[in-house]
Amino acid sequence: MLQENISKTNDNFEQYKTRISNFSGEFELGLFIYIAKKSLVWMGLFFLLAWGSAFLYLRYTQPVFESSSIIQLQTTDNANKILNVNNIYENDDALAEAVELLRSKVFFERVLSKLPLEIGYYSEGTFKSNELYLECPFTVEAKVLDPAIKGSRIYVDFSDVKNGVVNYTLGGKKYSKKFKTNEILKFEQIELKITVKNYSEIQSQQDLVKQNAYYFVINNLNSIVSHLYPSLEVKLLNGAAKTIQVSFKDFNAHKAADIVNKITLEYTNFDTERKGESSKKVLEFIEEQLDIAYDRLKSSESSIQDFKRDNKLNSNQDELRVVNTTRLNEFQDRIIQLDLEENILKKISKNIAESKTLDTYKLLAMLSGTEYEGKIASSLDQINKLLVAKEGALYEATPNNEAIKNIDYQISIQKKLMAESIAAVLETVSDKKNALINKASEFEGSVSNKPENEIEYGRLQRLFEINEKYYTLLLEKKTEYSISIAGLSSSNVTLEVAQIATSPISPNKKTTFIVYSLVALLLSLGLILFRYLSHNQISSLNEITKHTQATIGILGIVPKYSQHIPVSQLLIDKSPKSLVAEAFRSIRTNLQFISNVPGPKVVALTSTISGEGKTFVAINLAGIIAFSGKRVIILDLDMRKPKIHLGFNAQNSKGMSTLLINKDELKDTIQQSSLEGLDFITAGPIPPNPSELIISPKMEEILESLKKMYDIIIVDNPPVGLVSDGIAMIQKADYPIYIFRADYSKRNFIQIVDRLYNESNIKNLSVILNGVDVERKSYGYNYGYGYGYGYGYGYGYYDDSTKKGKKDKKED
Repeated sequence: MLQENISKTNDNFEQYKTRISNFSGEFELGLFIYIAKKSLVWMGLFFLLAWGSAFLYLRYTQPVFESSSIIQLQTTDNANKILNVNNIYENDDALAEAVELLRSKVFFERVLSKLPLEIGYYSEGTFKSNELYLECPFTVEAKVLDPAIKGSRIYVDFSDVKNGVVNYTLGGKKYSKKFKTNEILKFEQIELKITVKNYSEIQSQQDLVKQNAYYFVINNLNSIVSHLYPSLEVKLLNGAAKTIQVSFKDFNAHKAADIVNKITLEYTNFDTERKGESSKKVLEFIEEQLDIAYDRLKSSESSIQDFKRDNKLNSNQDELRVVNTTRLNEFQDRIIQLDLEENILKKISKNIAESKTLDTYKLLAMLSGTEYEGKIASSLDQINKLLVAKEGALYEATPNNEAIKNIDYQISIQKKLMAESIAAVLETVSDKKNALINKASEFEGSVSNKPENEIEYGRLQRLFEINEKYYTLLLEKKTEYSISIAGLSSSNVTLEVAQIATSPISPNKKTTFIVYSLVALLLSLGLILFRYLSHNQISSLNEITKHTQATIGILGIVPKYSQHIPVSQLLIDKSPKSLVAEAFRSIRTNLQFISNVPGPKVVALTSTISGEGKTFVAINLAGIIAFSGKRVIILDLDMRKPKIHLGFNAQNSKGMSTLLINKDELKDTIQQSSLEGLDFITAGPIPPNPSELIISPKMEEILESLKKMYDIIIVDNPPVGLVSDGIAMIQKADYPIYIFRADYSKRNFIQIVDRLYNESNIKNLSVILNGVDVERKSYGYNYGYGYGYGYGYGYGYYDDSTKKGKKDKKED
């Protein structure tokens, strides 16, 4: 039995240590919701600030407009289709090249140079400037004398329709001059001529923004390209359909649309120009070559005519002789070729017959280019394979081995066959050679006695033919390229023309308000989370029960009194049907569950710190018990900070301190209250050693004497969180009660109750939660005061007076 008790005690102590270490490690949804409800005003303020910021952002942020166009690439050459001329512009990578061209800065610069962007016009407001692209009520003609002026703001202020002032700052120096419209105005850096188009608009604009309403900027093309280029976007939409989307973003919607449309137009022109330029260069080369070829052809023709005249050659005879001479030359060339082949074959045949080792690679090199290379090469290949096989076999066997001899035999057979083949080929070559010699002899008779004239004539004729063919080829190419240029057209289709945007893409009103609302929501959640994490007050009996794992008894709650608490702090006699009175009745009933043994009882109340309502609970609990016919006395042992005398509006010249030092008699210190059956003893003068007085034997004597006179002795002890004076009396009490105050007492105060229960072994310790705002249950945060013996009477006991006051007062 003893062992079981020890084991149980150890288990309880381990649970106690676990509770201490995990005291604040759980998320409480109810508390989180309650804090969120309390933070609604801050949340509303965050959202109002966020929406106000969003409105200001939308009001003063420059809107961005976007225009886009879709191009479909399809380059065709109609002349090529009709005349079947070769297409010299085919390119499989045309789509990729088109995308890169449209993205290039060089092409973008070409586009911008053809738009009216040399001078930018602006109207200046309080917080932002608007570009007046093609909408400015005046125009400026400028002659730049010093490039340094480019990029500077030149302000124009009109005094009337014909006069005004121009001023600008350059290099820290201010320049200002009066001007007349349509007249040249000269500065050091620039000459200007200003023309008014719509003076009424100028006047209305200047009235809005007072002065310096308009200014213009002389743009540098390179600077404006660098500034606008990041806003250009070119992307491939569909590779199969060959479609490209070109889009551009700018603060001016008209300008964005013009740039996109100019890009699509310039791409078509640029594509045609580029291909036309290439063809023109080819034609220029052909024209140059035609002149040279024509001169050569003419020279060749003149040389033939001169030769015929000098040698008195007839045209028909000349032609026949030229033909015979040409045929004779062909025969001679063929005889020489056959003679060469005959010599090669004889050399190969001799090599095969005399050489023991056959160099097949050398023989193949000798046969290369001859008519019989294929026939003899196959036999040489067979011999070569046998030689390789023989060399491999010699690594494993001697030359006298049967396998080696067999290979040698095969080689000899192949050599014999090849020798016979070469002999047959030699015979064929010799026959052809003899036949050609005989044929050549027949043509020799028809040739003139002056063969050197005929040979020269043939040479001149061949040179003429070459020049004639070259000249004809150039004429054909010239015609082909001319037709290609004539039929070339870029049929790129603009599937979607850029329109002037009517609404900006940025800032987007809906998105802006959503983003700012999300920021406000995050700030609100951050505030709630911060307040939740920093929340360290006890708010419900649930918290006490959870953190003590229900080891501490719960007597009940005392609702927050919504009206002014009188100085006496005794409320139950003034509002006997109030919610507060019913709460004390419930506590009085619950005391019976702690101890129902007959006889006088000692009730000891304490708290952690001052201000938790310990004295308030002691006085009203004593009053509600006195109402039941019991004789009750209150002892004020909080001698460092006595308050019982204030609660009953009594003198404190003598009391517990004087009683414990035997200065006064018990009967002299007892005072009667206005409530029948309720007496009290004040703390008396503040002693220097209250702890020693409380634990003195005299205290025991006083309690024993009072038990003979009263049914209930209620002791108002000092807070145990500050001093240890009250622990001795708590241990002796029949009803030790610990007071917490809702939304005032810290959560770590629960650890003191836990220590009193586990370390001081006060097992009958119970808790009262004071100052509970019972209306809070309507917010969904349950205070958990219905434990079967807790308070559960509802609102039916509120009297009319308690419903009026809403001002919270501090209870002590």
